[in-house]
Amino acid sequence: MPTTPPVQTPGRTPTFDESGLEQLGDRINQQGRRRGSRRKRRTAWVLGSVAVLLLVVVGGAFGYTWYLNNEIHRIDVKGLTAAETTGDLAGTENILLVGSTDRCALKVQNAAYGLCSQGVNGVNSDVVMILHLDPNTGKVAILSIPRDLFVPNARVDGANKIDAGLYNGPSQLVASIKENLGISIQHYVVLNFDTFANVVDALGGVNMYFPEPVFDQYSGLVQRTTGCVHLDGIRALQVVRARHLQYQPPGNTNPYPENWPFENQSDIARIRRDHEFLRVLASAVGKQGLSNPVTDQQLISSVAPQLQVDNKLSIGDMVNLVLAFHAVNPQKAPQLTLPVEVDQFGSYLYKGGYYGDIEFPVNTLDRKVIDQFLNLPGNDNTLTGHALPSPAQVTVSVLNGSGTAGQAGTTSSQLQALGFHVTGVGDATPVGAEAETVVYFSHKTAADEAAAQEVARSMSGAVITAYGPTTNGAQVTVVTGTQFTVNAPARAASSTTTPAPAGASGSSGGSTTTTTSSSLFQAPTVAVSPLQPWDPRACTPSGGEGH
Repeated sequence: MPTTPPVQTPGRTPTFDESGLEQLGDRINQQGRRRGSRRKRRTAWVLGSVAVLLLVVVGGAFGYTWYLNNEIHRIDVKGLTAAETTGDLAGTENILLVGSTDRCALKVQNAAYGLCSQGVNGVNSDVVMILHLDPNTGKVAILSIPRDLFVPNARVDGANKIDAGLYNGPSQLVASIKENLGISIQHYVVLNFDTFANVVDALGGVNMYFPEPVFDQYSGLVQRTTGCVHLDGIRALQVVRARHLQYQPPGNTNPYPENWPFENQSDIARIRRDHEFLRVLASAVGKQGLSNPVTDQQLISSVAPQLQVDNKLSIGDMVNLVLAFHAVNPQKAPQLTLPVEVDQFGSYLYKGGYYGDIEFPVNTLDRKVIDQFLNLPGNDNTLTGHALPSPAQVTVSVLNGSGTAGQAGTTSSQLQALGFHVTGVGDATPVGAEAETVVYFSHKTAADEAAAQEVARSMSGAVITAYGPTTNGAQVTVVTGTQFTVNAPARAASSTTTPAPAGASGSSGGSTTTTTSSSLFQAPTVAVSPLQPWDPRACTPSGGEGH
């Protein structure tokens, strides 16, 4: 955190001395009384995850802070970076919020989640969200990463869905997000099923409106009636974990939920409902207050013993964050989802192994959403907030990774037309019938990471960056896939020349493209998805359907 004096000026993050905890608590409470917004400010931290509710409790329940400090489990997470001190990201922080599926880590097994003793022992990140905090503007934003996004550095041994990274521990998930998506992480928070359910119960449950009956065999959700329904912790968990949702539309009289229609975007749909649940939870916290010592104690007892945070996130840091962002309105803060293309071919075959349903990146849309999330102008390195290098400063080699004749030569010509210095071309072993285009950088240095971002921003389609070996002495190696475009030079934007197809040799103008059949993937998803007619949502105060 920046080392500025402990003041309450908007746009600056106060420092905190843990020896002055009581005085700081008194100051926060006095400030809340003066502004008459004690309840409103305490809703801010519910934005990112139930885990972040912990920070609210720290801000409003100082009498329990030392208990809290001793109960939280701190873990060593490698790859976390300090906040930037210069550039467009100066002072900002990203907190990675993870929901773990590790049933075996639960102190008390619960059949409602699946039992470790019965083989339900997978360790994945059920939810992957990043909370971006900007003390310069006092704003926060949420970015959800679809768990089925297929990325090159998901695990230590290579590619997988991003949710599989947690199997190798939090450090690997942090590395994957940095190397594949270009987002640095300053802190890490993980919660499990019990933490989530217990927090909801400590608040007395929440109310959600069900416009249509819904069913999910895997999460255990069974809601046969419509209207405003009171959910305890277990029922709320069933709602937010539902990713195989079936619904009974108007006119459907089939009494068997397993025969109701399925929605067609399980991973993305769940994120949409999770975002709505966070708004509902924030409203519940706002109504509750959190000034009641009994409620505060219940929340702390529910969250702290099952919560894991990185060992650099101190109680002081938490209090500083509460001080800096106490006025955030959670209903207005952006909640974004990284756009993806969802497969429609059943199970992804990659290097001889099947990976189930997967999603590919949509590079141009992803870059725009990440820039929006980080509040960057669009030509910055998303890791540092500084300008990216010009193409003339970047050396690139190209390997044909799809087997399409002439693809490496065509791609290298197109990159040269953009000003990149190409050092050589070659072939790579194809990974499968469908493949992402991967922009590799071989050194984990700011210069090479920035070079990879500049190359990736010059391409569209299923394109992603990754840490890995390069060839021909280049900073960056592009391994071509089956669905990408090299962007045309600006001077050719008004040309009527038809872009050269992928695999055409000797082309030096227009674009080079190889695409999979449109039937293989759904249309790219959007950053903000509206609720569908069957999605649970907020209730009005009178018990009607909220908006």
